[in-house]
Amino acid sequence: NQVRMKIQTYSARSSKIQASSRSSLPSTLICPVYWHPWTLLHRHAMSHHPHRRRAFLTIELATPILLAVGLGVFTKSFFLSRTPFRLRSPCDIGSAGDLLSDTLGISPSQVDFLRGRGFLSDYEFDVDASGGAGALHHGCWAPRRVDSMAIMVVDALRFDFARDHLPKSIGSRLYPSNITHSAEPRGKSKLFQFVADPPTVTMQRLKGLTTGGLPTFADITGSFGGATLDEDSWVEQLVRVPWQRRRYDKSSRIVHKPQIAFVGDDTWVDLFPTQFDDAHPYPSFNTRDLDTVDNGCLLHLPRLMGRFIGLKTGTQLLQMSPDSPLELIVAHFLGVDHVGHTYGPNNVHMDKKLHQMDVVLSDTLDAIDNAPGESCTALFVFGDHGMTED
Repeated sequence: NQVRMKIQTYSARSSKIQASSRSSLPSTLICPVYWHPWTLLHRHAMSHHPHRRRAFLTIELATPILLAVGLGVFTKSFFLSRTPFRLRSPCDIGSAGDLLSDTLGISPSQVDFLRGRGFLSDYEFDVDASGGAGALHHGCWAPRRVDSMAIMVVDALRFDFARDHLPKSIGSRLYPSNITHSAEPRGKSKLFQFVADPPTVTMQRLKGLTTGGLPTFADITGSFGGATLDEDSWVEQLVRVPWQRRRYDKSSRIVHKPQIAFVGDDTWVDLFPTQFDDAHPYPSFNTRDLDTVDNGCLLHLPRLMGRFIGLKTGTQLLQMSPDSPLELIVAHFLGVDHVGHTYGPNNVHMDKKLHQMDVVLSDTLDAIDNAPGESCTALFVFGDHGMTED
């Protein structure tokens, strides 16, 4: 009863203080008045009732523990963790067969059957006329099909942008019956749609495209720079695997290892700081800048395409300097993404930027279509993620 009376007294006093002007009271006096009834009850229970004391201690200890456990469960389930795979895919003799045998349990006779049918190319070197080690049967694990490759990433290239708003480049190859100005055959083209896993940030999407892994929210801090990729990727394999192990028929005339080049969004150089032989990165963090990265790509692409293996005949390759041929060209355009961030997808700026992309993609595709018949070149046009309507 005494405790109840004291609580009522303090509650009445608290009501009077609330009714008065709070501005005239120091802020330090308000909290003690509100919390004093609970403090008084707590002290009374702790001093007069031992079993209540244990209950209060249990509550005080259990509350932060439950909060910590809940936070840990939320962090573990929502912010998925990803352990980098430190092993590197080898390109050794018999490596593909060993993988099939050890991992999938395929018998040695079945592996030999795959090798005999040309599905694997991990057998030993041929011996050329001079008695030395000749070229492998074109490829590291599986037979190599192309002699050069170009990758053009148009950041935030939505599926409907590629299908409906790039008529000169993509549209003319998807719907060749609509072409009336040219009767020449074109290369085979396909358009695929994919759904990007979150987070749809450029660095995480590039990790997925180059390693085959799934990005996580835990990696998003790397978007601010310094996130060098320490996993196996096709970029690293192009640098690490000996040229004699993976060269192609026509490119076998190239004695020295060809180079790989990059131009565009500097995120690539953050991930691969030393892998590209000829790199031209441009700053990408300012979303209000619509043209700097794209103009840099337009500046360097003609020169890089002039060194592209896929556009050269065998005789021209022999006449090139050893450090000149390019086996891979990566170009990353950023303007579409920045227009989406600044103005949205339904804007005159987006129409202008998509027209610019259509022209440069068309020029690149035309150059590959007009390449010598002995060459085989692949061009991949990627959108690393999409874009919402708002």
